Amino acid sequence: MELRSRRDVPVEETWDLSLIYPEEKLMWEELEKTKEAVRKLHETYSGRLHGADAIVGCLDEMEGILQAISRIWSYAGLAVETDYTDNTLRERDEKVSDEITRMQRDMAFVDSEILAAPEEELKAAVEKAKGCRGHLEDMIRRKAHMLTPETEKALAALGRSLSVPYDIYNTMKLADISFDPFTAEGKTYPLSYSLYEDNYELEADCAVRRAAFKAFYGTLDKYKNTTAAAYNACVTQEKTMSELRRFDNVFDSLLFEQKVTREMHDRQIDLITRHLAPHMRRYARLLGKLHGLDRMTFADLKIAVDPAYDPKVTIEESHRYVRDALAILGDDYVEMVDRAYRERWIDFAQNIGKSTGGFCSGIYRANSFILLNWNNRMSDVFTVAHELGHAGQSMYSGRAQSFYDEDPSTYLVEAPSTMNELLLAHHLMKTSTDPRFRRWVLSNQVSNTYYHNFVTHLREAWYQREVYRIIDAGGSVNADILSDLFRKNLELFWGDDVEIPEGAELTWMRQPHYYMGLYPYTYSAGLTVATQAMLRIEEEGAGAVEDWKKFLSAGGTQDPVGLARIAGFDITTEKPLMATIHYIGSLIDEICRLTEEIDGIRVP
Repeated sequence: MELRSRRDVPVEETWDLSLIYPEEKLMWEELEKTKEAVRKLHETYSGRLHGADAIVGCLDEMEGILQAISRIWSYAGLAVETDYTDNTLRERDEKVSDEITRMQRDMAFVDSEILAAPEEELKAAVEKAKGCRGHLEDMIRRKAHMLTPETEKALAALGRSLSVPYDIYNTMKLADISFDPFTAEGKTYPLSYSLYEDNYELEADCAVRRAAFKAFYGTLDKYKNTTAAAYNACVTQEKTMSELRRFDNVFDSLLFEQKVTREMHDRQIDLITRHLAPHMRRYARLLGKLHGLDRMTFADLKIAVDPAYDPKVTIEESHRYVRDALAILGDDYVEMVDRAYRERWIDFAQNIGKSTGGFCSGIYRANSFILLNWNNRMSDVFTVAHELGHAGQSMYSGRAQSFYDEDPSTYLVEAPSTMNELLLAHHLMKTSTDPRFRRWVLSNQVSNTYYHNFVTHLREAWYQREVYRIIDAGGSVNADILSDLFRKNLELFWGDDVEIPEGAELTWMRQPHYYMGLYPYTYSAGLTVATQAMLRIEEEGAGAVEDWKKFLSAGGTQDPVGLARIAGFDITTEKPLMATIHYIGSLIDEICRLTEEIDGIRVP
């Protein structure tokens, strides 16, 4: 289980960034061409953005520049994500990022000058625009929060500096933090972020699992003050920006880009905390009984219902599972899945310095790149399906929309990914009637899809809301405040059914999403829509599938309420969320029923 260096992992387990540029020199050549294009854009339009023709012409020309910047950023940035210990890659990424920041500074005049135009010119430009219409409408929406041209240019120039808190967090987590081996029952085990999150947290052996927990959090404790300082800098900066841009509070500022209301944000947190907790506590009691635990602790929540029925899965087998499960979405979707494996879009390898978790990064009208750490578990198959959901949306929206309109609001960005997890679970359920197999599939659905999105990320969202309340009131946060908040957070949700051991309060240190604004709560929002859409597909078949494809193709052309309507749902009410919570409860009830049938164990 010792992690290898990046150079020692099999190339077939790595992604192929040559799909972006066959050679590095081609990236540098496009960078120079893009800098020249920015210079010409500035020369042509700066001080001359008068009239609809000029406005639309400038935005159309800038779209190609933004596409090139996206390719360049992806080539340099994705390489670093696989090995933060490689200083050559990091230096290249820093240089590329600096060049991009300067280009963004030189293009800052575009928004300022367009929004200084008379209202009739802006209306005429919207009518004339095609690919940039949505972008122009969003710019007009932001007009009340724009600063002076000089200030906007200065903020663009400071872009790299404003991302320093996140850079510090990642460097500490992926390059500097060092875990000593730990001992359990006389045997010594290696430890790292990836080994803990992808192996030991799921370990069936209680002694090993709890010893790993203690060692992992004991090491995190040594880095808590630096991590807290970086996070405090991030949220303080966000508060300052909300004030500069004349928002009433930091929540309104962060939700503005998502195009949702504060009520929609709070609803996810409050209803799930109140109504899902009883179901998840019952699930925790089930795990404790099945594993014969002396007590159920936070360290035990990720273990499998039936570890003996948790077969190892190879990368090759995952291809078949995912391909078959997603076939319902059509031949073009299946072809995308096949290309992802065949053309090496996916980085499966485990190595020192690699990012933890998983993500998908798409290249407009090309392929996507998916990162995860493969551990031969069914949970990894769910991760692949999840990230291919992002790739699928990128494929459909890229075909149908301009670069400006490709990405939906982050409020629903996790809907396509979690939908794929649900389709995988439902496909597996159809392959066997054996009670033990069915319980295994259902427990994977609960422990992977719903636990991750409705519990892990939702608890992060509750904690994040409390942090922003402190910051909004003029306060600041440190390691002790953050740890106290997270402990209260866990105790509120799990009550007396789960013991929160020392160290669990440091879970706030594990998540990079806190540096991405109000992002954690969107996982449950996306999964709410995905769950209801999946149930529609189960009941209605092809018609619901077509609506889902229309949802994917719409990209960012509508706000979340409009996008959800395309999929067939009204998210202005609590009905879809409450229906989803009820559905999760029904899964847990069925797992408990099957457990009584299989093992004779009853969980009240």
